[in-house]
Amino acid sequence: MRDIKNIDLNLLKALDALLDERSVTRAAERLSLTQPAMSGMLTRLRESFNDPLFVRSQRGVVPTERALELAAPVKQVLAEIAVLLTPTEFDPLTATMTLSIAATDYALQAVAVPFVLELKKRAPNIRVALLPIENENLHSQLERGDIQLVLLSPANSPPDLHARRLFDEEYVCVMRDGHPAAQTSLSLDEFCRLEHALFSYNGGCFSGATDEALAKIGRERQVMLSVKSFLVMTNIVRASDLISVVPKRLVEHLDGLATQETPLPVEGFALVAAWHERTHKDPAQRWIRDLLFELFITD
Repeated sequence: MRDIKNIDLNLLKALDALLDERSVTRAAERLSLTQPAMSGMLTRLRESFNDPLFVRSQRGVVPTERALELAAPVKQVLAEIAVLLTPTEFDPLTATMTLSIAATDYALQAVAVPFVLELKKRAPNIRVALLPIENENLHSQLERGDIQLVLLSPANSPPDLHARRLFDEEYVCVMRDGHPAAQTSLSLDEFCRLEHALFSYNGGCFSGATDEALAKIGRERQVMLSVKSFLVMTNIVRASDLISVVPKRLVEHLDGLATQETPLPVEGFALVAAWHERTHKDPAQRWIRDLLFELFITD
């Protein structure tokens, strides 16, 4: 390998892009370069590291062992350089940037929506992209900086991310205003007799935390509808005699719905905010996380 002083920063960016994309064409697009320019940078990288680094395959290029060894150090170097080039002070009133947040369907409505409304008041020029979580790509999206923040349960948070607990959520029973069962406290027998709608994170499931709690006491309910969207489910409940057990924060400000305590204890869940090391010390991202914590951490 040549002296490190002769390694162009742009070459390291090219190497990082090639390792992520595994394609010269896609890496070129990511860096806004032509394909010949990217091929030229790959040639220079091979000369610098005295290794082929990538070999052609049917679907693009495959990294050599040496390239894989370089992946983590290169990302670390680029992250540290990004911190060095970032202004030490962050002014939310004048900041212009794009913030990408990935979240579960629940968190998008219960956390991301009120967070964005407050963010726009304090940092009016920050653009926000709210995205669904792609479990199989989540870590690489955070590592590349495609996403800066993710809202999810602790069990689903990758172990090598920074994370902070926002709050613990509890379940309530919800039904339309005027539902016959809304007039009095819901008994366990009536709860089991009525027809239920259930939110299914993966879609198509007719059993959840409530059914686990019922099974422990030898009871079961009638789940007649499984929906992958909280918004769709609450709209159906509002227009029918179906009832549902849902996270409290999801429905506490919705019109046309009546809520009651569940007639048996149902274990709730926690929500955490998680982020990658590459944004951990970034002043803008720290300010954004502090705002999130201010709004949702109460203890």
